[in-house]
Amino acid sequence: MSKEIVFNCTEYETRIAIMENRALSNFYVERLDQRSITGNIYKGKVVRIVPGISAAFIDIGLDRTAFLYLPDNDQLLYQKAAYPKNSGISLSEAEIQPVLENLKQDQDIIVQVSKEPLGTKGAQVTANISLPGRNIVLMPKSTHIGISKKITDTHERERLSIIIEKLSSKKYGFIARTASEGKPEDDLQVDFDYLCNLWQTIAEKGKRTSAPCILYRDLDITLRAIRDLYTQDVEKIIIDSEEEYSKAVDFMGSFMPHTKNAVSLYQDSVPIFDHLGISLDINRMLQKKVWLKSGGYIIIEETEALCAIDVNTGKYLGKKNIEDTVLKTNLEAVKEIAYQLRTRNIGGIIIIDFIDMAMESSRGRVFDALTEEMEKDRSKTKIQRISEIGLIEMTRQKRRKSLSDTMCEACPSCSGTGRVKSKMSVCYDILRKLEKDFLYSSVDTISVAVHPEVEKILIKDKNDYLKKLENRLGKKIAVKGDRNIEQEKFEIISD
Repeated sequence: MSKEIVFNCTEYETRIAIMENRALSNFYVERLDQRSITGNIYKGKVVRIVPGISAAFIDIGLDRTAFLYLPDNDQLLYQKAAYPKNSGISLSEAEIQPVLENLKQDQDIIVQVSKEPLGTKGAQVTANISLPGRNIVLMPKSTHIGISKKITDTHERERLSIIIEKLSSKKYGFIARTASEGKPEDDLQVDFDYLCNLWQTIAEKGKRTSAPCILYRDLDITLRAIRDLYTQDVEKIIIDSEEEYSKAVDFMGSFMPHTKNAVSLYQDSVPIFDHLGISLDINRMLQKKVWLKSGGYIIIEETEALCAIDVNTGKYLGKKNIEDTVLKTNLEAVKEIAYQLRTRNIGGIIIIDFIDMAMESSRGRVFDALTEEMEKDRSKTKIQRISEIGLIEMTRQKRRKSLSDTMCEACPSCSGTGRVKSKMSVCYDILRKLEKDFLYSSVDTISVAVHPEVEKILIKDKNDYLKKLENRLGKKIAVKGDRNIEQEKFEIISD
């Protein structure tokens, strides 16, 4: 499989496309005014501890306090064994009470952002610090040694364990990343030395500075993407900016010396995303309706709390029986849904409404196909079995904004609902408003400014109603179309 990473870099935005066999398989975007803070490390101050939700709120110097979920931060907890089973203390109390004893208001604490601020929520942080290198991850608050689950070869896992045990001083924890597979000890040594020195620098800065303050800012998106996304199956990295290209070459020369020749500079006059057809794919990812090759389609509805996806047969009629038609449409939809979730970065709770399938075997095939497709996703997912009415509930890890949140905003006409009042409904609203406000008014003439399409209906189809209303009110009503007025809106002026 041919795999490439394509960068489109400007002074205001960086867009990254992962291409497989010349087709877009994943997409990332980061804007200068919306730079990611995930991975940044801060010295914060505990503002408030809330036992009821097992959480603390930390001031890290941002507009909103950050959220620290206490049970996820083991180094803050005393052993639960301190609370015997017969002590009368519940499990939740046994978890939270030691935290309350070990964490105090106004206390300084070093935390790392694990999840971007989303909507009205502040950033989510963790005290379990991790510093990723190209091949290994350093965990200064742990002594755990681990190997990526994606490395399945037993001998390779053993080899990497021996190397990391040898490099580690037992002071810190380390995890061998997927990229470390097959790498010589020297490459891991480079990462090890760099990360240990980096943590020492961060720790020293933490001692010298007052909270709240930032101690470490993660790499910019270009270098971060190369560090995290470049794998052995990537044949080429293409960058259209000389500045970013030079940074990438230097970075790869330092941390990935055997692969720095994989990066190339794109200098054609045609924009790189247009040249590769990526721009069309991006526009498609912002649409609510996505057509399938067979003629079926899916509808994607994102809300703040969850995402609902509806599968429909559309124009596809099939060649055999209805069960076969439905199954083929659902299986085709599975691939498109997995693709859309990845490229749009949709996370949280996801409900998929597949077309009803009568046979249990068909439902099983759709579930297995979705599970297999989601295994390709870098984000953690959890999928529930398909119900008898064709619904699947699943969750997908959400650490940053979705593509629509980044690139779109609520429509000023519909306020984000996706629907506006019909032209006929607006006409009736106008008639009711006129009767209510001007029944006892002394004005002689009323002017109504409306959208031109609403004007057509009032003048042509509803003219009889207007005439009757004029007689009832004893006033002249003049309707005027104005393209600057939205369909749902109207303006009434009385003389």
